[in-house]
Amino acid sequence: MATTVVLYDRPDDPEKFDEYYFRVHVPLAGRIPGLTRFVVSDGPVSTTGSTPYHLVAELAFDSAEAMRAGMSSPEGIAATEDVANFAQGVTILTFDERVIQRPTDQSRTE
Repeated sequence: MATTVVLYDRPDDPEKFDEYYFRVHVPLAGRIPGLTRFVVSDGPVSTTGSTPYHLVAELAFDSAEAMRAGMSSPEGIAATEDVANFAQGVTILTFDERVIQRPTDQSRTE
């Protein structure tokens, strides 16, 4: 699986950001070909306290190739270009995932 994580800096007007993000940007990003999962988390914090981020978006694809194809499609380009319409700062991370260990089923009784 390949994932893109988008870290949105805290905006000057969070309500305006959220209105645009969920009304306009989410539908745009949701049309990216090959997208298998789209998760939004707001109010991220770290173990050391608050962070400079307002919202985190995770976009998952079956592979790095699928991610590249989706993000270079007209829909991917439109979603990427739209970020400038509402975000004051953004960090984008992309990576391939390797499963090191699968969680065990703790609910089973032996």
